[in-house]
Amino acid sequence: MLRHPTLAALEALKLTGMATALTEQLEMPDVQRLSFEERLGLLVDRERITQENRRLTRRLAQARLPGSATLEDLDYRHPRGLEKSVIASLATGQWIRSHDNVLIVGPTGAGKTYLASALAQMACRLGFSALYLRLPRFFRELAIAKGDGRYGRLLRSLGKTDLVVLDDWGLAPLTDEHRRDLLELLDDRHGRRATIIASQLPVNHWHAAIGEPTLADAILDRLVHNAYKITLKGESMRKRLAKSDGSRPLRTDH
Repeated sequence: MLRHPTLAALEALKLTGMATALTEQLEMPDVQRLSFEERLGLLVDRERITQENRRLTRRLAQARLPGSATLEDLDYRHPRGLEKSVIASLATGQWIRSHDNVLIVGPTGAGKTYLASALAQMACRLGFSALYLRLPRFFRELAIAKGDGRYGRLLRSLGKTDLVVLDDWGLAPLTDEHRRDLLELLDDRHGRRATIIASQLPVNHWHAAIGEPTLADAILDRLVHNAYKITLKGESMRKRLAKSDGSRPLRTDH
């Protein structure tokens, strides 16, 4: 008598985890052995897990990560600059809470994008918001936003995102407009949010790559001094994967 109205009420309240758990309980032959408190606890636990999974799915979708990289799948078998102790420290997310940065540099195919994406995926799992951006494409998005009046709103949104990944840093020459956009973005985030930079250029080449000394000083001041620095090296992961299975190289990094 009570089964269908209760399930309908739970679903109307969008308590789908509790509705699923109640359906399972009603199909258990020995469910009456559990006390009311035990059954209620199981319903509440299922709803909590369901809501956490839903929020995680939403954060991952909003992050726009390329692929499905995870820290658990990092390959330490080849010497390429990955230190387990550093990754273990980053995996706690304390650097995001402290609003620090991570700078990942290395040659093409070394795994920079994979590592940056894995750290962003970890951030989402810890409850932080994240967003992956390729810098050349991001500059084009900013130019469009300036034209249609969304520029300020877009920068405010980025300023509130717990972790922003800027990939392909230094891949193309910067215009004066690009430099000012970068400074605007990083100034909003400095000391308030965390940022990951992935670049083929060593950090000591960034000043020259930015181009204008005064703006370069201001940009790097907001990036470098409170940052973890990871330098990847060795043979391209794409080439290594191709050699190991004889197949077409996989896209592991930009």
